[in-house]
Amino acid sequence: MAQIVCVLGNKGGTGKTTLSHMIAHGMGLLGKRVVCVLTDLERERLSKEGRKYLPFDAREADALGQVITTLNHVDEWFGVIDGGGNRSDMDSHLASLADLVILPFRDSHEDIRTVLRDLEWLPRAWALPFQWPTNTWSRDAANKSVEMFMGHYQDRILDPIPALSSTKLLLQDNVPVRLPAALNSACRILAMQVFELLGVDYESLPDDSVPVGTETPAGQDKPASSKAATKKSSRPAPSVIRRGA
Repeated sequence: MAQIVCVLGNKGGTGKTTLSHMIAHGMGLLGKRVVCVLTDLERERLSKEGRKYLPFDAREADALGQVITTLNHVDEWFGVIDGGGNRSDMDSHLASLADLVILPFRDSHEDIRTVLRDLEWLPRAWALPFQWPTNTWSRDAANKSVEMFMGHYQDRILDPIPALSSTKLLLQDNVPVRLPAALNSACRILAMQVFELLGVDYESLPDDSVPVGTETPAGQDKPASSKAATKKSSRPAPSVIRRGA
């Protein structure tokens, strides 16, 4: 069956949708087959054109059940589910389906207070400092806040993902053919963290000069794999996933 990653959290505005697409994009760049599942009622469906992953609109309960059933019957796929804010019942349901739960939070005391409650409520979840400050002083201050208020959860906090303005490109309906190298790199690093937690092998980093949506040119050497190489399959997406794209 597919492995499912849920991006959840009881507070809105923490970047769940952006993070979901970054994870899916990073997995795609690392040669995996991924569907990014939309459940947030405040968001609109996105086109699959130009993406390394398939977006799936599951805002309706029947569609969500359908895609989960499909993912439970396919191998070597990954589902990244974008949760919405302030939906405790839905979060509980999604968490029960997940192989991994990630709780993004930003540099604010309100976000930290909320993610602390969510970590207690979801004992298998991991917190992720997201859109973290890049300015040295601001980053140090943010890290101190995490140390001060979340010290007893240090073993459940992932490496921060720094603020990157280009992440908004992934939320456009039409994704540019060539995405910034910094964005691709951030997405791959994020996907690697996720794969480490899932115990999944992944191929080494592809060349940033290759446009998104293209394959490595024939004859171009691929870098040596950083973990045991995973063979990519050419099987098409399951029909329910294709229909929801």
